[in-house]
Amino acid sequence: MDQQELLAELKSNVTQIDQVMRDDLSIIDSPQLSKILNHAIFNGGKRVRPLLAILAADLCASQKKQNRDQLYKLAITLEYLHAASLLHDDVIDNATQRRGQPSANKVWGSTSVILAGDYLHTRAMTIAGTEGGPKCLAVIGRATAAMVEAEFLQMKTVDQRNTSTDNYFAVLNGKTAALIKAACEIGVLFAGGNKNKLKKLSTYGANLGLAFQIIDDLLDYLGDPAQTGKAVGNDLSEGKLTLPLIHTLEQIDGPDHARLLKLLAGEAELQTKHFEQVRALIAHHQGFDYARRQAEQLIDSAVSQLDTFPDSRPKEIMTGLAQYVLERKK
Repeated sequence: MDQQELLAELKSNVTQIDQVMRDDLSIIDSPQLSKILNHAIFNGGKRVRPLLAILAADLCASQKKQNRDQLYKLAITLEYLHAASLLHDDVIDNATQRRGQPSANKVWGSTSVILAGDYLHTRAMTIAGTEGGPKCLAVIGRATAAMVEAEFLQMKTVDQRNTSTDNYFAVLNGKTAALIKAACEIGVLFAGGNKNKLKKLSTYGANLGLAFQIIDDLLDYLGDPAQTGKAVGNDLSEGKLTLPLIHTLEQIDGPDHARLLKLLAGEAELQTKHFEQVRALIAHHQGFDYARRQAEQLIDSAVSQLDTFPDSRPKEIMTGLAQYVLERKK
Protein backbone atom coordinates (compact mmCIF):
# COMPACT_ATOMS: atom_id res chain seq x y z
CA MET A 1 0.00 0.00 0.00
CA ASP A 2 1.61 3.28 -1.12
CA GLN A 3 1.29 6.58 0.73
CA GLN A 4 -1.42 8.01 -1.52
CA GLU A 5 -3.58 4.90 -1.19
CA LEU A 6 -3.05 4.84 2.57
CA LEU A 7 -3.97 8.50 3.04
CA ALA A 8 -7.03 8.11 0.83
CA GLU A 9 -8.11 5.07 2.86
CA LEU A 10 -7.80 7.00 6.11
CA LYS A 11 -9.31 10.28 4.92
CA SER A 12 -12.90 9.48 5.94
CA ASN A 13 -11.73 8.32 9.38
CA VAL A 14 -9.74 11.53 9.87
CA THR A 15 -12.74 13.62 8.80
CA GLN A 16 -14.94 11.80 11.31
CA ILE A 17 -12.36 12.16 14.09
CA ASP A 18 -12.23 15.91 13.45
CA GLN A 19 -16.01 16.18 13.51
CA VAL A 20 -16.24 14.29 16.82
CA MET A 21 -13.68 16.69 18.33
CA ARG A 22 -15.52 19.75 16.99
CA ASP A 23 -18.79 18.48 18.46
CA ASP A 24 -17.12 17.72 21.79
CA LEU A 25 -15.41 21.10 22.05
CA SER A 26 -18.65 22.95 21.24
CA ILE A 27 -19.55 22.71 24.95
CA ILE A 28 -16.85 25.28 25.83
CA ASP A 29 -18.18 28.64 27.03
CA SER A 30 -14.94 30.64 26.97
CA PRO A 31 -14.31 32.21 23.52
CA GLN A 32 -10.56 32.49 24.19
CA LEU A 33 -10.23 28.86 25.28
CA SER A 34 -12.18 27.80 22.21
CA LYS A 35 -9.87 29.82 19.92
CA ILE A 36 -6.73 28.35 21.49
CA LEU A 37 -7.98 24.78 21.19
CA ASN A 38 -9.15 25.23 17.61
CA HIS A 39 -5.74 26.69 16.75
CA ALA A 40 -3.91 23.84 18.49
CA ILE A 41 -6.01 20.94 17.23
CA PHE A 42 -7.21 21.92 13.77
CA ASN A 43 -4.03 23.54 12.46
CA GLY A 44 -2.77 20.38 10.79
CA GLY A 45 -1.92 17.05 12.38
CA LYS A 46 -2.09 13.51 11.03
CA ARG A 47 -4.38 12.01 13.73
CA VAL A 48 -2.07 8.99 13.99
CA ARG A 49 -2.96 8.26 17.62
CA PRO A 50 -6.77 8.18 17.35
CA LEU A 51 -6.49 6.32 14.05
CA LEU A 52 -4.41 3.63 15.76
CA ALA A 53 -7.00 3.23 18.50
CA ILE A 54 -9.71 2.69 15.88
CA LEU A 55 -7.57 0.35 13.77
CA ALA A 56 -6.53 -1.73 16.80
CA ALA A 57 -10.17 -2.07 17.83
CA ASP A 58 -11.14 -3.13 14.32
CA LEU A 59 -8.27 -5.63 14.18
CA CYS A 60 -9.45 -7.24 17.44
CA ALA A 61 -13.18 -6.95 16.87
CA SER A 62 -15.20 -10.07 17.57
CA GLN A 63 -18.55 -10.95 16.07
CA LYS A 64 -20.12 -8.53 18.52
CA LYS A 65 -20.93 -5.26 16.76
CA GLN A 66 -18.97 -2.30 18.09
CA ASN A 67 -20.49 1.03 19.01
CA ARG A 68 -18.67 3.19 16.46
CA ASP A 69 -19.74 6.49 18.01
CA GLN A 70 -18.37 5.37 21.37
CA LEU A 71 -15.12 4.16 19.78
CA TYR A 72 -14.51 7.46 17.98
CA LYS A 73 -15.31 9.42 21.13
CA LEU A 74 -12.79 7.32 23.05
CA ALA A 75 -10.20 7.70 20.27
CA ILE A 76 -10.17 11.51 20.43
CA THR A 77 -8.71 11.33 23.95
CA LEU A 78 -5.38 10.41 22.33
CA GLU A 79 -5.45 13.51 20.12
CA TYR A 80 -6.37 15.67 23.10
CA LEU A 81 -3.40 14.38 25.10
CA HIS A 82 -1.09 14.85 22.12
CA ALA A 83 -2.31 18.41 21.53
CA ALA A 84 -1.95 19.21 25.24
CA SER A 85 1.65 17.99 25.21
CA LEU A 86 2.43 20.19 22.19
CA LEU A 87 0.88 23.24 23.86
CA HIS A 88 2.93 22.68 27.00
CA ASP A 89 6.09 21.87 25.00
CA ASP A 90 5.84 25.16 23.14
CA VAL A 91 5.58 27.06 26.42
CA ILE A 92 8.56 25.18 27.89
CA ASP A 93 10.64 25.76 24.73
CA ASN A 94 9.47 29.37 24.22
CA ALA A 95 8.53 28.29 20.71
CA THR A 96 7.25 30.87 18.25
CA GLN A 97 6.02 28.52 15.51
CA ARG A 98 4.08 25.28 15.28
CA ARG A 99 3.29 23.59 11.93
CA GLY A 100 4.27 26.70 10.02
CA GLN A 101 1.93 28.98 12.00
CA PRO A 102 2.51 31.19 15.06
CA SER A 103 2.48 29.02 18.17
CA ALA A 104 -0.45 29.40 20.54
CA ASN A 105 1.75 30.82 23.31
CA LYS A 106 3.04 33.44 20.87
CA VAL A 107 -0.54 34.53 20.12
CA TRP A 108 -2.28 34.18 23.50
CA GLY A 109 0.53 34.02 26.06
CA SER A 110 1.88 31.22 28.22
CA THR A 111 -0.70 31.35 31.03
CA SER A 112 -3.70 30.89 28.74
CA VAL A 113 -1.97 28.13 26.77
CA ILE A 114 -1.00 26.18 29.90
CA LEU A 115 -4.62 26.33 31.04
CA ALA A 116 -5.80 25.19 27.60
CA GLY A 117 -3.47 22.21 27.80
CA ASP A 118 -4.81 21.43 31.27
CA TYR A 119 -8.35 21.52 29.90
CA LEU A 120 -7.46 18.96 27.25
CA HIS A 121 -5.88 16.68 29.87
CA THR A 122 -8.99 16.89 32.03
CA ARG A 123 -11.34 16.34 29.13
CA ALA A 124 -9.34 13.32 27.94
CA MET A 125 -9.51 11.73 31.38
CA THR A 126 -13.26 12.35 31.62
CA ILE A 127 -13.99 10.80 28.23
CA ALA A 128 -11.67 7.84 28.83
CA GLY A 129 -13.47 7.04 32.06
CA THR A 130 -17.00 7.43 30.72
CA GLU A 131 -16.54 5.83 27.30
CA GLY A 132 -13.78 3.30 27.99
CA GLY A 133 -14.20 2.45 31.65
CA PRO A 134 -11.55 1.98 34.38
CA LYS A 135 -9.10 -0.04 32.25
CA CYS A 136 -8.93 2.58 29.50
CA LEU A 137 -8.69 5.37 32.06
CA ALA A 138 -5.76 3.56 33.69
CA VAL A 139 -3.98 3.30 30.30
CA ILE A 140 -4.44 7.04 29.72
CA GLY A 141 -3.22 7.79 33.24
CA ARG A 142 -0.05 5.71 32.81
CA ALA A 143 0.73 7.31 29.45
CA THR A 144 0.28 10.82 30.83
CA ALA A 145 2.50 10.09 33.83
CA ALA A 146 5.16 8.62 31.52
CA MET A 147 5.09 11.74 29.33
CA VAL A 148 5.61 14.03 32.31
CA GLU A 149 8.44 11.93 33.75
CA ALA A 150 10.11 11.86 30.35
CA GLU A 151 10.08 15.67 30.24
CA PHE A 152 11.90 15.76 33.57
CA LEU A 153 14.37 13.16 32.33
CA GLN A 154 14.98 15.18 29.17
CA MET A 155 15.68 18.33 31.20
CA LYS A 156 18.13 16.36 33.33
CA THR A 157 19.71 14.94 30.17
CA VAL A 158 20.29 18.43 28.74
CA ASP A 159 21.72 19.71 32.03
CA GLN A 160 24.08 16.76 32.48
CA ARG A 161 24.88 16.26 28.79
CA ASN A 162 24.01 12.58 29.10
CA THR A 163 25.13 11.03 25.81
CA SER A 164 24.05 7.43 26.42
CA THR A 165 21.77 5.69 23.92
CA ASP A 166 19.88 4.03 26.78
CA ASN A 167 19.01 7.43 28.22
CA TYR A 168 17.89 8.66 24.80
CA PHE A 169 15.47 5.75 24.39
CA ALA A 170 14.21 6.19 27.95
CA VAL A 171 13.18 9.74 27.04
CA LEU A 172 11.58 8.57 23.80
CA ASN A 173 9.64 5.80 25.51
CA GLY A 174 7.90 8.39 27.66
CA LYS A 175 7.66 11.39 25.35
CA THR A 176 6.40 9.71 22.18
CA ALA A 177 6.08 5.93 22.41
CA ALA A 178 3.92 5.87 25.56
CA LEU A 179 0.98 7.65 23.95
CA ILE A 180 1.12 5.72 20.67
CA LYS A 181 1.36 2.49 22.65
CA ALA A 182 -1.62 3.62 24.75
CA ALA A 183 -3.65 4.26 21.59
CA CYS A 184 -3.24 0.65 20.51
CA GLU A 185 -3.96 -0.69 23.99
CA ILE A 186 -7.18 1.31 24.25
CA GLY A 187 -8.37 -0.09 20.95
CA VAL A 188 -7.71 -3.65 22.07
CA LEU A 189 -9.45 -3.12 25.41
CA PHE A 190 -12.47 -1.50 23.77
CA ALA A 191 -12.84 -4.45 21.38
CA GLY A 192 -12.42 -7.01 24.17
CA GLY A 193 -9.17 -8.41 22.83
CA ASN A 194 -7.29 -11.03 24.87
CA LYS A 195 -3.95 -10.61 26.66
CA ASN A 196 -1.93 -11.89 23.72
CA LYS A 197 -3.51 -9.38 21.35
CA LEU A 198 -2.94 -6.64 23.91
CA LYS A 199 0.74 -7.56 24.21
CA LYS A 200 1.26 -7.74 20.44
CA LEU A 201 -0.37 -4.42 19.67
CA SER A 202 1.21 -2.75 22.68
CA THR A 203 4.62 -3.73 21.28
CA TYR A 204 3.56 -2.61 17.81
CA GLY A 205 2.59 0.81 19.18
CA ALA A 206 5.72 1.22 21.29
CA ASN A 207 8.07 0.40 18.40
CA LEU A 208 6.09 2.54 15.98
CA GLY A 209 6.34 5.44 18.44
CA LEU A 210 10.10 5.08 18.84
CA ALA A 211 10.60 4.97 15.07
CA PHE A 212 8.29 7.95 14.64
CA GLN A 213 10.46 10.06 16.95
CA ILE A 214 13.73 8.93 15.37
CA ILE A 215 12.40 10.08 11.99
CA ASP A 216 11.45 13.38 13.66
CA ASP A 217 15.04 13.67 14.86
CA LEU A 218 16.30 13.09 11.32
CA LEU A 219 13.89 15.64 9.87
CA ASP A 220 15.16 18.22 12.35
CA TYR A 221 18.54 17.97 10.63
CA LEU A 222 17.59 16.93 7.10
CA GLY A 223 13.97 18.00 6.58
CA ASP A 224 12.62 20.59 4.18
CA PRO A 225 11.12 23.48 6.22
CA ALA A 226 8.54 24.02 3.46
CA GLN A 227 7.21 20.51 4.16
CA THR A 228 7.84 20.14 7.90
CA GLY A 229 6.55 23.61 8.78
CA LYS A 230 9.51 24.31 11.06
CA ALA A 231 13.12 25.33 10.65
CA VAL A 232 15.88 22.74 10.82
CA GLY A 233 18.23 22.80 13.79
CA ASN A 234 15.70 23.27 16.60
CA ASP A 235 16.95 20.26 18.55
CA LEU A 236 20.56 21.44 18.38
CA SER A 237 19.68 25.00 19.40
CA GLU A 238 17.84 23.59 22.42
CA GLY A 239 20.81 21.40 23.35
CA LYS A 240 18.87 18.17 22.76
CA LEU A 241 20.93 15.04 22.27
CA THR A 242 19.13 13.06 19.59
CA LEU A 243 20.22 9.75 18.09
CA PRO A 244 22.25 11.03 15.09
CA LEU A 245 24.25 13.29 17.38
CA ILE A 246 24.68 10.66 20.10
CA HIS A 247 26.06 8.19 17.56
CA THR A 248 28.50 10.84 16.31
CA LEU A 249 29.71 11.58 19.82
CA GLU A 250 30.38 7.85 20.25
CA GLN A 251 32.47 7.79 17.07
CA ILE A 252 34.75 10.75 17.74
CA ASP A 253 37.22 11.45 20.52
CA GLY A 254 39.89 13.94 21.49
CA PRO A 255 39.58 17.61 20.49
CA ASP A 256 36.58 17.10 18.16
CA HIS A 257 34.60 15.41 20.94
CA ALA A 258 35.48 18.17 23.42
CA ARG A 259 34.56 20.91 20.93
CA LEU A 260 31.20 19.35 20.16
CA LEU A 261 30.31 18.98 23.85
CA LYS A 262 31.36 22.60 24.45
CA LEU A 263 29.13 23.71 21.61
CA LEU A 264 26.17 21.79 23.05
CA ALA A 265 26.71 23.50 26.40
CA GLY A 266 26.79 26.94 24.77
CA GLU A 267 24.09 29.46 23.94
CA ALA A 268 21.44 28.77 21.32
CA GLU A 269 22.86 31.46 19.03
CA LEU A 270 26.22 29.66 18.97
CA GLN A 271 24.57 26.33 18.18
CA THR A 272 22.54 27.88 15.37
CA LYS A 273 25.66 29.51 13.95
CA HIS A 274 27.51 26.18 13.81
CA PHE A 275 24.53 24.06 12.69
CA GLU A 276 25.91 23.33 9.21
CA GLN A 277 29.23 22.22 10.69
CA VAL A 278 27.51 19.88 13.11
CA ARG A 279 25.29 18.48 10.37
CA ALA A 280 28.34 17.80 8.19
CA LEU A 281 30.12 16.12 11.12
CA ILE A 282 27.14 13.85 11.75
CA ALA A 283 26.94 12.94 8.07
CA HIS A 284 30.69 12.19 7.98
CA HIS A 285 30.37 9.76 10.90
CA GLN A 286 27.22 8.10 9.46
CA GLY A 287 25.03 9.37 12.30
CA PHE A 288 22.06 9.86 10.01
CA ASP A 289 22.49 6.43 8.41
CA TYR A 290 22.74 4.81 11.83
CA ALA A 291 19.55 6.49 13.08
CA ARG A 292 17.73 5.51 9.91
CA ARG A 293 18.72 1.86 10.37
CA GLN A 294 17.47 1.93 13.95
CA ALA A 295 14.11 3.26 12.79
CA GLU A 296 13.89 0.59 10.10
CA GLN A 297 14.59 -2.18 12.62
CA LEU A 298 11.92 -0.84 14.94
CA ILE A 299 9.38 -0.73 12.13
CA ASP A 300 10.26 -4.31 11.11
CA SER A 301 9.68 -5.39 14.71
CA ALA A 302 6.40 -3.48 14.87
CA VAL A 303 5.05 -5.05 11.69
CA SER A 304 6.09 -8.54 12.81
CA GLN A 305 3.69 -8.19 15.77
CA LEU A 306 0.82 -8.21 13.28
CA ASP A 307 1.73 -11.70 11.98
CA THR A 308 -0.44 -13.37 14.59
CA PHE A 309 -3.57 -11.65 13.22
CA PRO A 310 -5.46 -12.98 10.19
CA ASP A 311 -5.25 -10.94 7.00
CA SER A 312 -7.72 -8.08 6.97
CA ARG A 313 -8.06 -4.49 5.82
CA PRO A 314 -7.15 -3.07 9.28
CA LYS A 315 -3.99 -5.23 9.33
CA GLU A 316 -3.05 -4.01 5.84
CA ILE A 317 -3.58 -0.39 6.86
CA MET A 318 -1.53 -0.77 10.06
CA THR A 319 1.28 -2.29 8.01
CA GLY A 320 1.05 0.61 5.56
CA LEU A 321 0.99 3.11 8.40
CA ALA A 322 4.23 1.68 9.75
CA GLN A 323 5.87 2.13 6.35
CA TYR A 324 4.47 5.66 6.14
CA VAL A 325 6.28 6.52 9.40
CA LEU A 326 9.58 5.67 7.69
CA GLU A 327 8.83 7.53 4.49
CA ARG A 328 7.20 10.70 5.82
CA LYS A 329 8.69 14.07 5.00
CA LYS A 330 6.86 16.10 7.65
